[in-house]
Amino acid sequence: MKEIIDNFSSIAKKYFDEIETRNVFPSREAIDNLKKLDVPLQETSINPAQVFQEIDEIGSPATVASAGRRYFGFVIGGALPAALAANLLAGVWDQNAGIEAASPISSFLEEICRKWLLEILDLPAEAGIGFVTGATMANFTALAAARHGVLKKIGWDVEEDGLFGAPPINIIVGDEVHVSVLKALSMLGLGRNRIIRVPVDNQGRMKAELIPNKSEPTIICMQAGNVNTGAFDPADSICKTAKNMNAWVHIDGAFGLWAKATPNRNNLTNGIEEADSWATDAHKWLNVPYDSGIVFVRDVKSLTASMSTSAAYLIEGKKREPFYYVPEISRRSRGIEIWAALRSLGKKGLRDLINRNCEYANIFAERLQRKGITILNEIVLNQILVSFGNSDYTNRVIKRVQEDGTCWCGGTVWQKQTAMRISISSWKTTEEDIIKSADAIIKIASDEKYS
Repeated sequence: MKEIIDNFSSIAKKYFDEIETRNVFPSREAIDNLKKLDVPLQETSINPAQVFQEIDEIGSPATVASAGRRYFGFVIGGALPAALAANLLAGVWDQNAGIEAASPISSFLEEICRKWLLEILDLPAEAGIGFVTGATMANFTALAAARHGVLKKIGWDVEEDGLFGAPPINIIVGDEVHVSVLKALSMLGLGRNRIIRVPVDNQGRMKAELIPNKSEPTIICMQAGNVNTGAFDPADSICKTAKNMNAWVHIDGAFGLWAKATPNRNNLTNGIEEADSWATDAHKWLNVPYDSGIVFVRDVKSLTASMSTSAAYLIEGKKREPFYYVPEISRRSRGIEIWAALRSLGKKGLRDLINRNCEYANIFAERLQRKGITILNEIVLNQILVSFGNSDYTNRVIKRVQEDGTCWCGGTVWQKQTAMRISISSWKTTEEDIIKSADAIIKIASDEKYS
């Protein structure tokens, strides 16, 4: 074991030393070399140090440098030093965070994180919280609680009696609903085709005045941070409408919910605290290692009723039992690195990280605009949508940017228009990285225009 730890230390240092000078996306050769790992499983055991060396030599060059400073393809933050170290220590501890008896430290840290997060995000102090893999499972968990809550009000116990013969539930979403919400709805038996879609404006914001009035059990799903534009649905208006018809409001805030932590962006989040449930990712703007999502539910009883179970062998103590709040029983201890990230950053550090990324988005967009490149969205957060003209030209530029390796940006289709999407979410990114990346994109766009 000592040899493995010593080897790991030197290999990790080498990886981080090289990550800022290598191409953001791995070379074709590095990807092709992965075939060397595809060997018949041998009969006898191999020295662990040899196995570790093999996975490093072949695997490390084939990784995407999303832990570096110029990865802008998806909303992927790097891992803060304290969070990464805590993640490694969690691996050494090898804790099962499912029940308090299996890991008192995990349960205790989750409760601390609950208090810290509710304060930072200005959410109801009584809300329950669960630590899951990401926003997809956070949406799933919150919507399971919502399903329980709206049906319980009319006397139906969905956990005991299922959905067969249950009163129907109206699901209302904006036209720009994220796919993770649709996946969660389908897994919960609420369907994708049955949903009621509300039109959105040119930034993807739901038009609250067009939400239909419903008297039956209803769940309204809104967004805090559109995945393309960063725009926020008007929570104030939506929550008032929902209250009038006794509906449950769920907020998909995978990255945008973190704007609640900074006064500079509070105008975007007005009314968010009036919702009933919220989903976000810690591996986005909190910059903890993958995988890490968080679900919040105002009505703790609805959350625990939809998630908890019991068995004779599960030792249930008097303290917080983590498996009451999430789908899994056995799971890794995600609260360890969330605690470390928050403890390391503090309130000001988190505010500074979010504000810095948002300012960089403005600098990036302005630099591109000065060269005549079209920015399709209002820069309200950390998202930039870029068009270079027609679809063919835009796609050629995206391909060349990805091959160039200075930075990595992905493509999307926004309201029928092909675009490059730039997401700035890492604590590591500097203004120098923004300028270097923008200049590389400008040069490639110019080359492709006259090629």
